[in-house]
Amino acid sequence: MGTVGQKYKNSAFVVSLRSGLVLLAVAALVSGCAGQDGTDPRSPRAAGTRGGQPLKAPPAPAVDFAADLQADKTRIRAAALRAERARIAAARRWGLKRTPLVAPPAPAQKPRITTRRGFEVDGHEENGLPPVFTTIPTDRKIVFLTIDDGAEKDPAFLRMMSELKVPYTAFLSDYLIKSDYGYFASMRDRGVVLNNHTLHHPYLPALSYARQKHEICGMQDVIEKRYGTRPLLFRPPYGNYNEDTLRAAKSCGVRYAPIWNEEVFVDHWEYRETDQRIHPGDIVLSHFRGRGDWKGTMPDMVRRFLDEVTAEGYAVARLEDYL
Repeated sequence: MGTVGQKYKNSAFVVSLRSGLVLLAVAALVSGCAGQDGTDPRSPRAAGTRGGQPLKAPPAPAVDFAADLQADKTRIRAAALRAERARIAAARRWGLKRTPLVAPPAPAQKPRITTRRGFEVDGHEENGLPPVFTTIPTDRKIVFLTIDDGAEKDPAFLRMMSELKVPYTAFLSDYLIKSDYGYFASMRDRGVVLNNHTLHHPYLPALSYARQKHEICGMQDVIEKRYGTRPLLFRPPYGNYNEDTLRAAKSCGVRYAPIWNEEVFVDHWEYRETDQRIHPGDIVLSHFRGRGDWKGTMPDMVRRFLDEVTAEGYAVARLEDYL
Protein backbone atom coordinates (compact mmCIF):
# COMPACT_ATOMS: atom_id res chain seq x y z
CA MET A 1 0.00 0.00 0.00
CA GLY A 2 2.81 2.37 0.85
CA THR A 3 4.38 1.72 -2.52
CA VAL A 4 1.15 2.27 -4.39
CA GLY A 5 0.40 5.50 -2.51
CA GLN A 6 3.85 6.79 -3.26
CA LYS A 7 3.38 6.10 -7.00
CA TYR A 8 0.07 7.87 -6.94
CA LYS A 9 1.65 10.93 -5.35
CA ASN A 10 4.48 10.89 -7.88
CA SER A 11 2.00 10.67 -10.78
CA ALA A 12 -0.02 13.61 -9.46
CA PHE A 13 3.14 15.64 -9.16
CA VAL A 14 4.12 14.89 -12.74
CA VAL A 15 0.68 15.85 -14.04
CA SER A 16 0.75 19.04 -12.01
CA LEU A 17 4.23 19.90 -13.31
CA ARG A 18 3.20 19.26 -16.92
CA SER A 19 0.12 21.41 -16.50
CA GLY A 20 2.23 24.21 -15.11
CA LEU A 21 4.64 24.02 -18.02
CA VAL A 22 1.77 24.15 -20.51
CA LEU A 23 0.34 27.24 -18.82
CA LEU A 24 3.75 28.92 -18.86
CA ALA A 25 4.11 28.18 -22.59
CA VAL A 26 0.68 29.60 -23.37
CA ALA A 27 1.43 32.73 -21.35
CA ALA A 28 4.71 33.17 -23.16
CA LEU A 29 2.97 32.80 -26.51
CA VAL A 30 0.31 35.36 -25.61
CA SER A 31 2.98 37.68 -24.29
CA GLY A 32 4.91 37.37 -27.54
CA CYS A 33 1.82 38.21 -29.64
CA ALA A 34 0.96 41.28 -27.61
CA GLY A 35 2.82 44.57 -27.65
CA GLN A 36 5.03 45.53 -24.79
CA ASP A 37 2.13 47.50 -23.38
CA GLY A 38 -0.08 44.43 -23.54
CA THR A 39 -2.04 45.60 -26.57
CA ASP A 40 -2.94 43.10 -29.25
CA PRO A 41 -1.29 44.42 -32.43
CA ARG A 42 -4.27 43.09 -34.42
CA SER A 43 -6.58 45.48 -32.59
CA PRO A 44 -7.32 48.96 -33.98
CA ARG A 45 -5.69 50.57 -30.95
CA ALA A 46 -2.37 49.02 -31.81
CA ALA A 47 -2.28 50.17 -35.41
CA GLY A 48 0.49 52.65 -36.17
CA THR A 49 2.50 51.88 -33.01
CA ARG A 50 5.82 50.30 -32.33
CA GLY A 51 6.95 49.46 -28.82
CA GLY A 52 4.00 51.37 -27.40
CA GLN A 53 4.94 54.54 -29.34
CA PRO A 54 3.13 55.95 -32.44
CA LEU A 55 4.86 55.23 -35.72
CA LYS A 56 6.31 58.34 -37.40
CA ALA A 57 5.78 58.99 -41.10
CA PRO A 58 8.98 59.25 -43.11
CA PRO A 59 10.14 62.86 -43.49
CA ALA A 60 8.72 64.68 -46.54
CA PRO A 61 11.25 65.46 -49.22
CA ALA A 62 12.50 69.04 -49.12
CA VAL A 63 10.74 71.38 -51.60
CA ASP A 64 12.59 74.33 -53.06
CA PHE A 65 9.67 76.74 -53.50
CA ALA A 66 11.93 79.54 -54.71
CA ALA A 67 13.30 77.34 -57.48
CA ASP A 68 9.80 76.22 -58.48
CA LEU A 69 8.59 79.83 -58.59
CA GLN A 70 11.53 80.86 -60.72
CA ALA A 71 10.88 77.95 -63.08
CA ASP A 72 7.23 79.01 -63.40
CA LYS A 73 8.25 82.58 -64.17
CA THR A 74 10.68 81.34 -66.78
CA ARG A 75 8.00 79.24 -68.45
CA ILE A 76 5.55 82.17 -68.44
CA ARG A 77 8.14 84.50 -69.94
CA ALA A 78 8.99 81.93 -72.59
CA ALA A 79 5.30 81.44 -73.48
CA ALA A 80 4.76 85.21 -73.66
CA LEU A 81 7.83 85.59 -75.87
CA ARG A 82 6.58 82.87 -78.23
CA ALA A 83 3.15 84.53 -78.40
CA GLU A 84 4.68 87.93 -79.14
CA ARG A 85 6.89 86.48 -81.86
CA ALA A 86 3.82 84.84 -83.40
CA ARG A 87 1.95 88.18 -83.37
CA ILE A 88 4.90 89.97 -84.99
CA ALA A 89 5.09 87.31 -87.69
CA ALA A 90 1.30 87.52 -88.24
CA ALA A 91 1.46 91.32 -88.55
CA ARG A 92 4.10 90.98 -91.26
CA ARG A 93 2.20 88.21 -93.01
CA TRP A 94 -1.00 90.29 -93.16
CA GLY A 95 0.80 93.42 -94.35
CA LEU A 96 0.39 95.64 -91.28
CA LYS A 97 2.68 98.61 -90.81
CA ARG A 98 3.15 97.82 -87.09
CA THR A 99 2.33 94.98 -84.73
CA PRO A 100 -0.97 95.79 -82.97
CA LEU A 101 -0.68 96.83 -79.34
CA VAL A 102 -1.95 94.48 -76.63
CA ALA A 103 -4.90 95.73 -74.58
CA PRO A 104 -4.49 95.90 -70.79
CA PRO A 105 -6.29 93.30 -68.66
CA ALA A 106 -10.01 93.78 -68.19
CA PRO A 107 -10.84 96.04 -65.23
CA ALA A 108 -11.69 94.36 -61.95
CA GLN A 109 -14.52 96.86 -61.51
CA LYS A 110 -16.62 97.49 -64.60
CA PRO A 111 -17.39 101.11 -65.48
CA ARG A 112 -20.91 102.43 -65.03
CA ILE A 113 -22.60 102.60 -68.43
CA THR A 114 -25.19 105.31 -69.02
CA THR A 115 -26.97 106.67 -72.06
CA ARG A 116 -25.04 109.34 -73.92
CA ARG A 117 -26.52 112.80 -73.41
CA GLY A 118 -28.93 113.64 -76.20
CA PHE A 119 -29.55 109.97 -77.02
CA GLU A 120 -32.26 109.41 -74.39
CA VAL A 121 -35.91 108.56 -75.03
CA ASP A 122 -38.88 109.42 -72.81
CA GLY A 123 -38.75 107.47 -69.57
CA HIS A 124 -35.32 106.09 -70.42
CA GLU A 125 -33.83 106.08 -66.94
CA GLU A 126 -37.11 105.84 -65.03
CA ASN A 127 -38.09 102.65 -66.87
CA GLY A 128 -34.61 101.11 -66.76
CA LEU A 129 -34.33 100.90 -70.55
CA PRO A 130 -31.04 99.67 -72.08
CA PRO A 131 -28.47 102.48 -72.22
CA VAL A 132 -27.50 103.79 -75.66
CA PHE A 133 -23.82 104.77 -75.81
CA THR A 134 -21.00 105.39 -78.25
CA THR A 135 -18.02 105.23 -75.88
CA ILE A 136 -17.01 103.25 -72.81
CA PRO A 137 -15.98 105.56 -69.93
CA THR A 138 -12.24 104.87 -69.51
CA ASP A 139 -8.92 106.69 -69.51
CA ARG A 140 -7.18 103.74 -71.16
CA LYS A 141 -6.03 104.13 -74.75
CA ILE A 142 -8.30 101.40 -76.06
CA VAL A 143 -11.02 101.16 -78.71
CA PHE A 144 -13.60 98.47 -79.46
CA LEU A 145 -14.19 96.99 -82.91
CA THR A 146 -17.79 95.96 -83.72
CA ILE A 147 -18.90 94.45 -87.03
CA ASP A 148 -22.50 94.39 -88.27
CA ASP A 149 -24.97 92.30 -90.27
CA GLY A 150 -23.17 89.22 -91.70
CA ALA A 151 -23.35 89.59 -95.49
CA GLU A 152 -19.70 88.70 -96.20
CA LYS A 153 -18.35 85.37 -94.93
CA ASP A 154 -14.64 85.54 -95.67
CA PRO A 155 -12.52 82.70 -94.20
CA ALA A 156 -9.42 84.88 -94.53
CA PHE A 157 -10.95 87.36 -92.12
CA LEU A 158 -11.38 84.64 -89.46
CA ARG A 159 -7.76 83.53 -89.90
CA MET A 160 -6.43 87.08 -89.78
CA MET A 161 -8.23 88.00 -86.56
CA SER A 162 -7.26 84.73 -84.88
CA GLU A 163 -3.60 85.01 -85.83
CA LEU A 164 -3.39 88.64 -84.76
CA LYS A 165 -5.36 87.97 -81.53
CA VAL A 166 -7.58 91.00 -82.19
CA PRO A 167 -10.93 90.95 -80.32
CA TYR A 168 -14.17 92.14 -81.88
CA THR A 169 -17.93 91.92 -81.35
CA ALA A 170 -20.45 90.84 -84.01
CA PHE A 171 -24.01 92.14 -84.41
CA LEU A 172 -25.93 89.80 -86.72
CA SER A 173 -29.10 89.88 -88.82
CA ASP A 174 -30.73 86.53 -89.56
CA TYR A 175 -31.67 87.21 -93.20
CA LEU A 176 -27.95 87.59 -93.98
CA ILE A 177 -26.41 84.85 -91.84
CA LYS A 178 -28.89 82.03 -92.49
CA SER A 179 -27.12 81.03 -95.71
CA ASP A 180 -24.13 79.92 -93.61
CA TYR A 181 -24.81 79.65 -89.88
CA GLY A 182 -21.64 77.56 -89.60
CA TYR A 183 -19.37 80.47 -90.50
CA PHE A 184 -20.52 82.36 -87.43
CA ALA A 185 -20.33 79.21 -85.30
CA SER A 186 -16.62 79.16 -86.20
CA MET A 187 -16.45 82.78 -85.13
CA ARG A 188 -18.11 81.95 -81.81
CA ASP A 189 -15.69 79.06 -81.29
CA ARG A 190 -12.84 81.57 -81.59
CA GLY A 191 -14.25 83.51 -78.63
CA VAL A 192 -16.28 86.15 -80.49
CA VAL A 193 -19.59 87.14 -78.86
CA LEU A 194 -22.51 87.10 -81.31
CA ASN A 195 -25.15 89.77 -80.68
CA ASN A 196 -28.48 91.03 -81.99
CA HIS A 197 -29.00 93.24 -85.08
CA THR A 198 -32.66 92.20 -85.77
CA LEU A 199 -34.06 89.56 -88.09
CA HIS A 200 -34.37 91.67 -91.26
CA HIS A 201 -32.54 94.97 -90.57
CA PRO A 202 -35.55 97.33 -90.84
CA TYR A 203 -35.84 100.98 -89.94
CA LEU A 204 -37.32 100.29 -86.52
CA PRO A 205 -38.93 103.66 -85.62
CA ALA A 206 -41.35 103.19 -88.53
CA LEU A 207 -42.69 99.95 -87.04
CA SER A 208 -45.25 99.32 -84.31
CA TYR A 209 -44.15 98.08 -80.92
CA ALA A 210 -45.36 94.56 -81.80
CA ARG A 211 -43.39 94.43 -85.05
CA GLN A 212 -40.27 95.82 -83.39
CA LYS A 213 -40.56 93.20 -80.68
CA HIS A 214 -40.83 90.49 -83.34
CA GLU A 215 -37.67 91.74 -85.06
CA ILE A 216 -35.63 92.01 -81.87
CA CYS A 217 -36.92 89.10 -79.80
CA GLY A 218 -37.04 86.87 -82.87
CA MET A 219 -33.31 87.44 -83.40
CA GLN A 220 -32.69 86.68 -79.74
CA ASP A 221 -34.34 83.30 -80.35
CA VAL A 222 -32.30 82.60 -83.50
CA ILE A 223 -28.97 83.26 -81.79
CA GLU A 224 -29.93 81.23 -78.74
CA LYS A 225 -31.05 78.30 -80.89
CA ARG A 226 -28.08 78.36 -83.27
CA TYR A 227 -25.26 79.39 -80.95
CA GLY A 228 -26.40 78.51 -77.44
CA THR A 229 -26.53 81.90 -75.74
CA ARG A 230 -29.08 84.70 -75.56
CA PRO A 231 -27.47 88.06 -76.37
CA LEU A 232 -27.23 90.88 -73.86
CA LEU A 233 -26.30 93.44 -76.54
CA PHE A 234 -28.51 94.82 -79.30
CA ARG A 235 -27.65 97.36 -81.98
CA PRO A 236 -30.57 99.01 -83.81
CA PRO A 237 -30.13 99.07 -87.60
CA TYR A 238 -28.71 102.37 -88.85
CA GLY A 239 -28.43 103.42 -85.20
CA ASN A 240 -32.10 104.48 -85.26
CA TYR A 241 -34.50 103.70 -82.42
CA ASN A 242 -37.34 105.09 -80.31
CA GLU A 243 -38.88 104.30 -76.95
CA ASP A 244 -40.70 101.24 -78.33
CA THR A 245 -37.39 99.89 -79.65
CA LEU A 246 -35.74 99.94 -76.24
CA ARG A 247 -38.86 98.69 -74.45
CA ALA A 248 -39.05 95.73 -76.84
CA ALA A 249 -35.34 95.02 -76.45
CA LYS A 250 -35.60 95.05 -72.66
CA SER A 251 -38.59 92.68 -72.77
CA CYS A 252 -36.50 89.91 -74.33
CA GLY A 253 -33.37 90.20 -72.23
CA VAL A 254 -31.28 92.94 -73.83
CA ARG A 255 -29.25 94.98 -71.32
CA TYR A 256 -27.19 97.31 -73.54
CA ALA A 257 -27.69 99.09 -76.86
CA PRO A 258 -24.22 100.24 -78.02
CA ILE A 259 -23.95 102.20 -81.23
CA TRP A 260 -20.67 103.82 -82.39
CA ASN A 261 -18.43 106.85 -82.48
CA GLU A 262 -16.45 106.03 -85.66
CA GLU A 263 -17.01 103.87 -88.72
CA VAL A 264 -14.18 102.30 -90.70
CA PHE A 265 -14.36 101.28 -94.37
CA VAL A 266 -11.78 99.79 -96.71
CA ASP A 267 -10.67 103.21 -97.96
CA HIS A 268 -11.62 105.75 -95.27
CA TRP A 269 -12.91 106.50 -91.75
CA GLU A 270 -15.98 108.48 -90.69
CA TYR A 271 -16.18 110.25 -87.31
CA ARG A 272 -19.08 111.34 -85.14
CA GLU A 273 -17.08 114.00 -83.29
CA THR A 274 -16.10 117.28 -84.89
CA ASP A 275 -12.41 116.80 -84.04
CA GLN A 276 -12.29 113.83 -86.45
CA ARG A 277 -10.23 111.74 -84.06
CA ILE A 278 -10.55 108.56 -82.03
CA HIS A 279 -10.78 108.80 -78.25
CA PRO A 280 -10.23 106.43 -75.29
CA GLY A 281 -13.08 103.93 -75.09
CA ASP A 282 -14.58 104.68 -78.52
CA ILE A 283 -16.73 102.04 -80.21
CA VAL A 284 -15.81 101.61 -83.88
CA LEU A 285 -18.31 100.23 -86.41
CA SER A 286 -17.60 98.25 -89.55
CA HIS A 287 -19.56 95.72 -91.64
CA PHE A 288 -19.20 92.22 -93.02
CA ARG A 289 -18.55 93.38 -96.58
CA GLY A 290 -16.36 92.28 -99.48
CA ARG A 291 -15.52 93.28 -103.03
CA GLY A 292 -19.17 93.18 -104.03
CA ASP A 293 -19.76 96.29 -101.89
CA TRP A 294 -16.28 97.68 -101.20
CA LYS A 295 -13.10 98.36 -103.10
CA GLY A 296 -11.42 95.62 -101.15
CA THR A 297 -11.85 92.75 -98.72
CA MET A 298 -12.50 92.45 -95.01
CA PRO A 299 -8.78 91.90 -94.35
CA ASP A 300 -8.20 95.18 -96.21
CA MET A 301 -10.63 96.90 -93.83
CA VAL A 302 -8.94 95.35 -90.79
CA ARG A 303 -5.54 96.47 -92.07
CA ARG A 304 -6.72 100.09 -92.38
CA PHE A 305 -8.34 99.95 -88.95
CA LEU A 306 -5.33 98.44 -87.16
CA ASP A 307 -2.76 100.66 -88.85
CA GLU A 308 -4.69 103.75 -87.73
CA VAL A 309 -5.33 102.80 -84.11
CA THR A 310 -1.80 101.42 -83.61
CA ALA A 311 -0.23 104.59 -85.04
CA GLU A 312 -2.32 106.59 -82.53
CA GLY A 313 -1.08 104.43 -79.65
CA TYR A 314 -4.36 102.56 -79.13
CA ALA A 315 -4.98 98.87 -78.47
CA VAL A 316 -8.15 96.97 -79.36
CA ALA A 317 -10.04 95.63 -76.33
CA ARG A 318 -12.99 93.28 -75.95
CA LEU A 319 -16.24 95.21 -75.49
CA GLU A 320 -17.89 92.59 -73.28
CA ASP A 321 -15.03 92.85 -70.76
CA TYR A 322 -16.20 96.39 -69.91
CA LEU A 323 -19.95 95.70 -69.63
